[in-house]
Amino acid sequence: MSDPVLSSESFPRQKAMTRGFRLGAPRAFAWDRGGDRVAFLRSAGGRESAGDLWCAEVVDGAWRERLVCSARSLAAGDIPADELARRERLREVTSGITAFSVDTPVRSAVFALDGVPYIIDLATEGARAVELAHPGPCIDPRISPDGRHVAFVHDRSVYVVAIDAHQAKPLLSAEGPDVAYGLANFIAAEEMERHRGFWWLRDSSGLIVERYDESAVQMQWIADPAVPRKEPVAHRYPAAGTANPQVSLFLAVLSKTPTELCWDTNLYPYLATVSTNSNPPIISVLNRAQTHNAVFDVDVNTATLSERVVREQQPWVTLIPGVPALDGAGCLIEVLPSDGTFRLHRDGVPMSPVGIHVDAVLDVGTADDSTLCISIQREPTTSDVASIDANGEFTVLSASAQPDELTSSTGWNSGSRKGALTLLSRADLSSTRSSTSVYSVDGAHTFTNNAEVSTIQPQVHMRVVGERNLRAAVLLPQGHTPGTALPVICSPYGGPHAQRVISAAAAFTTEQWLADQGFAVVVVDGRGTPGRGPDWEFAVHGNLADPVLADQVDALHALAKEFTDFDLTRVGIRGWSFGGYLAALAVLERPDVFHAAVAGAPVTEWRLYDTGYTERYLGMPVENSAQYDNSSLLTKADLLTRPLLMIHGLADDNVVAAHTLQMSSALLAAGRMHNVLPLSGVTHMTPQEIVAENLLLTEVEFFRTHLASD
Repeated sequence: MSDPVLSSESFPRQKAMTRGFRLGAPRAFAWDRGGDRVAFLRSAGGRESAGDLWCAEVVDGAWRERLVCSARSLAAGDIPADELARRERLREVTSGITAFSVDTPVRSAVFALDGVPYIIDLATEGARAVELAHPGPCIDPRISPDGRHVAFVHDRSVYVVAIDAHQAKPLLSAEGPDVAYGLANFIAAEEMERHRGFWWLRDSSGLIVERYDESAVQMQWIADPAVPRKEPVAHRYPAAGTANPQVSLFLAVLSKTPTELCWDTNLYPYLATVSTNSNPPIISVLNRAQTHNAVFDVDVNTATLSERVVREQQPWVTLIPGVPALDGAGCLIEVLPSDGTFRLHRDGVPMSPVGIHVDAVLDVGTADDSTLCISIQREPTTSDVASIDANGEFTVLSASAQPDELTSSTGWNSGSRKGALTLLSRADLSSTRSSTSVYSVDGAHTFTNNAEVSTIQPQVHMRVVGERNLRAAVLLPQGHTPGTALPVICSPYGGPHAQRVISAAAAFTTEQWLADQGFAVVVVDGRGTPGRGPDWEFAVHGNLADPVLADQVDALHALAKEFTDFDLTRVGIRGWSFGGYLAALAVLERPDVFHAAVAGAPVTEWRLYDTGYTERYLGMPVENSAQYDNSSLLTKADLLTRPLLMIHGLADDNVVAAHTLQMSSALLAAGRMHNVLPLSGVTHMTPQEIVAENLLLTEVEFFRTHLASD
């Protein structure tokens, strides 16, 4: 169990030391369809970052948890640079065993510990991890479905080793420093949620491997001015309108020479998904404008691709995790916009009901069981796990403790059903700790959760406000006396791919702590955020500034009619990444509403941000310069009349520090005073405890200074 928390410890300190309360929680579950063993990761305590490998299995008719391998029991090597980059893309905050792979029966697992690959027998209690043969530091080892071979990436090349062999063999070798095999390219990993670069075929006969060549991608240099003797790190970064990496695929059958799988990469430069769990395997690709999505079948006998379908979606294709895929009957499973809803489709025919958004496909069943498992949102602030059969019968699995009952639920739930086993993780507004349980014919089991419980218990007031029915959350100081005026802090993200207003107390611990410092805190999800369907998300097409800012203003004014203690003469706004952009935008364009802003890692000029994200919403810069100028902060620098603090990690390779530095230069040229806080050695994640802790304290002091009553 986790160590007790000292009552004198501040919340910022606790949040920093627990990495946002994620350490110690069970995660990364894997199981077979038989449903008698579940492998997962968990660290020993709420302040222990090193993840260990565990399994839960049925013993004498009851579930039991067992430590399979402690990360601290194994010798570790040096973490390869490509592994650090992978963790950054995943926003991984743990160490030790951060990921693992299992064979089909879940009898063996493989993992890398700081570059050293290991295999361990999950079925035998007391088994020891065995180091696999490898030529040097490796990343992402993955075991074949039959458990006989392991593939991994070393030095940007793919190697395969038999589990009992003394030497790993290169399968595909990089031809130069700008070429990589087996890794997901930057755009795929950062903007398309594809973090893998190779996939075992279902019959274990070989792999499909990504190759990318980024020699044409512009070079950027990530330097640390605080350590001038340290050489800058070269970073290929495809900024909007510039060259992308060239991506291709190879079919690498173990007994044959690898063969390229060819499609028109000029027409479809983005490799979006690869699925090898079906026969045939399928891939999907996107054009650069991301308005056309082509799905191809892979013929492993001839190493050729055949087009299955091409979908056009305007203004862009929304990528949904888990699809496209083939179900057990060979039908194409997709999630497509239909009737104002992201609906599940089988061979182009809608399956799921109108009004219930499908945000992920979790399992596509088998030839014997065509029931699909999906993640759904029946209401924007809630999430559920559901199943749907071939006849369209729809069952919400996360609705109650008995996962086959269909009742209403009000929390933020995740998990999956695969075969005879259902795994559900539940969160709600009553507690900051989630609960994860497994259900099978052998009964139910709730996994031990070593995560610390926050010293802050948010009291969240959920509201639907304004003519656009904006979802909002309000947090007041605990013990607030009605009639006492409160300065307001808005705390949005506000952009695509992230919801802030969800039915989970853990999402609001920081906001409640801020409120307890003497503020009213408001969180609003406006147009462009997920959870409300295609039209809502598409509303920011061509304009990342006006709709998102208008929704923050409208929600604030609507909430102030109910929460009459809001002092609208003292309103601050804070955010990170897109939220940082929105915070800075707010004080630039609406100083009549917002009186101070903290902008963390803000995108200040969209021409500096990457191709995959920026062009999806704003198009190509040359053709849409007015849209870029309207969404840019640099063009608005002379508008600043309010206090602005910009915070930026100098090691950020996603929103590079040039965003804040160029904005600072533009503000200085316009004679507008502002503050900049550079963070030496900090990336986009800010995982360092001391930095994370003191950033919160810095924000509070800034707002206390600039939102003080006259």
